[in-house]
Amino acid sequence: MAKRNELGSFLRAKRASTSAEDVGLPSLGPRRVPGLRRDEVAELAGVSVDYYTRLEQGRESRPSAQVLDALAHVLGMSHEERRHAYALAHLLWTPPLLTSPAPVNPSLSRLMGSWPDAACFLLDPVLDILEMNSLAAQLFTPFESTRNLVTMVFLDPAGPAFYTDFERAATSCVANLRATADIHVGARRREELIQQLKAGSPYFTRLWASHEVKPKTHDTKELFHPSVGTITVQFDALEVSAMPGHQLVIYRAEPASLSARRLRALADETTAPAPVPAPSTQSGERLAEAAGEQ
Repeated sequence: MAKRNELGSFLRAKRASTSAEDVGLPSLGPRRVPGLRRDEVAELAGVSVDYYTRLEQGRESRPSAQVLDALAHVLGMSHEERRHAYALAHLLWTPPLLTSPAPVNPSLSRLMGSWPDAACFLLDPVLDILEMNSLAAQLFTPFESTRNLVTMVFLDPAGPAFYTDFERAATSCVANLRATADIHVGARRREELIQQLKAGSPYFTRLWASHEVKPKTHDTKELFHPSVGTITVQFDALEVSAMPGHQLVIYRAEPASLSARRLRALADETTAPAPVPAPSTQSGERLAEAAGEQ
């Protein structure tokens, strides 16, 4: 019974810490118990007093998402508290959709800047690049735009040459975009992006129709930069807990390797090496086909 009533206990604690002034009710002097009364919470949330009482007592433990959202609003739950309430009610948590790019915490920016030998960039749920450190900016100089990672792969002329295993990069990118669908369902930016990609790349359209779902985690990737040549990097994609659906992506090379020296050369603003010819690829026909479809 105690486990069943975890949601009720949480609601009682939040009710006790919410004052009448917090919800815009007139203060009528001292109260016998701290916080709001049950009938006040129920009325403000648009549910019956009996139903809310059953929630607190554990006789009802599966409220709808609409009811829980209303209670979260009344009780002033933070983002983390609302997510916790969803878990206690056995509901799938979907973060609120953003209408504009989320602000990047300065401490995260400083962290990215503190890794001079790693290319770091921050992705939002539709794989828009919100911020990158100086090495990532240097690494991505072949691209016309670095607004979105998916358009860089499928719509930018530099994509097929930059990603030496283009087919693998393209498949992974689409699968990662699918993996964030629950976070950005119905978001205008997401729909605009997908329509742009479908209009510009039949190859994207085919991959999108396969419905492969796989978030970025850890892997090895081979990149080609015209200034320094081929670079093999290990990449890690780390979830940013303070920004649901966002990933910090880190590209780094094996220490003391040729790839590490080439990344270091990119990081050195005084280095201006001669352009390196793009390497031939065994999958040239497929690469040409993919590039020609864009």
